[in-house]
Amino acid sequence: MAKVELKQPIVAEISELLNGAASAVVVDYRGLTVEQDTQLRKKLRESEVSYKVYKNTMIRFAVKGTEFEALVPHLEGPTALAVSKTDATAPARVLADFAKTADKLELKAGVVEGTYYDEKGIQVIATIPSREVLLGRLLGSMQSPIANFARVLNQIAEKAEA
Repeated sequence: MAKVELKQPIVAEISELLNGAASAVVVDYRGLTVEQDTQLRKKLRESEVSYKVYKNTMIRFAVKGTEFEALVPHLEGPTALAVSKTDATAPARVLADFAKTADKLELKAGVVEGTYYDEKGIQVIATIPSREVLLGRLLGSMQSPIANFARVLNQIAEKAEA
């Protein structure tokens, strides 16, 4: 079998993974212990993030002509790809959080909702809470004035009774 026939399924797998993805982050995982890598993969799975190590040439072929093509200059050395189809900030958030305890993990770059970010940009994206947290905060801020108004009305009614 020709080498091209062996590589095509891998390129197709990466393309399928990136198809419809909200974000993708590339990291250098050199120096992580097996235990650290296992913990990282577990945290990423819990956040519904796909994380896999691919050859850089395979990623280059898969991202050609897509919004993720901006990652190509960062495909040097050992590279792992973290992709989320649901939460755009999840890969950056989980990886940056894990990098605080494992200093060997290095975020290279990423594409979040079609926009390219370098290492510093990904660090900023990592500080954004998840969609659910943001919606919860919005709902809380919307409920607060209504709850305060209800308390005031209740106090006025209690005062009138007395």
